[in-house]
Amino acid sequence: MSLVGHQSPPIFKRGPTPLARLMVFVALCLVMLVADLRFRYLEVVRQGLSVVTHPLQLAAAAPADFLRNAAVYFATLVEVQVENAELRRHQVEAAQRLLRFSQIERDNHELRGLLDMARSFAVRSVAAEILYDAPDPFARKVILDRGSAHGVVAGLAVLDARGMIGQVTRVYPVQSEVTLLTDKDQAVHVQVERSRVRGVLVGAGSNRMELRFVENNSDIVAGDRLVTSGLDGVFLAGLPVAHVVAVEAGDDVFVKVFAEPIAHTEGTVQVLVLGPDQAPPARPDPATEIKRSVDTVGAPDKGT
Repeated sequence: MSLVGHQSPPIFKRGPTPLARLMVFVALCLVMLVADLRFRYLEVVRQGLSVVTHPLQLAAAAPADFLRNAAVYFATLVEVQVENAELRRHQVEAAQRLLRFSQIERDNHELRGLLDMARSFAVRSVAAEILYDAPDPFARKVILDRGSAHGVVAGLAVLDARGMIGQVTRVYPVQSEVTLLTDKDQAVHVQVERSRVRGVLVGAGSNRMELRFVENNSDIVAGDRLVTSGLDGVFLAGLPVAHVVAVEAGDDVFVKVFAEPIAHTEGTVQVLVLGPDQAPPARPDPATEIKRSVDTVGAPDKGT
């Protein structure tokens, strides 16, 4: 049987060639593109497709977003930790500077007070600093950084910016020992600034003092200010010492008077030592004054 002239049955009839179909579809696409560009009739279709495919886009982008966010999170975490460490370091430095500034401000205030105190008394003075407390636990004493090489001698009064804190009792070449007013062995002759009532102020320990030998009928009340009288020939008159805190009944002759120091005897650092020329001028002898007056009246006038 010869195959020449064989034809396919009608059921398998062949259509356009693939190339022809491609050309038709390309032409159709071009027509649709030009028509959409001109009339925008596919805008609604695109919007609907974007809404439908948005969840799929989010799901597809989720792994990349997760990795990107994780990288940003860890990078930010490291940066924040570094910044926190830097801020803590700056905070510590600022706190240290603030403490130093506060200490300098307190020292400056004390020094200004000492300067004013030195100006109020026309005597030579020596500025000093308290180094440490004396090793004796039963005494209220401190050690200064000034001694005999700086003109300090035993018996001088020691003051801070508020008033007297004690007396120099022992002197070394470059240091000196000061017995505070609250020491039980320290006594200062004082008077009430308001009423001029005199007495002896003795240390009672624990920042307390007792004014002794004050008669029952004396004019003294709580709140009165006690200053040095100058009658002992040791301290300059008028140095602020203490203020009265309580007046209690005593025996038939004397009353009990308790006081507290005006100065900070336990916490002062900068002090002032009044020089050895602090004693008040000696009072002239009355007999000498009378004789001088008689001589002046009886002397002949040079003009006669």
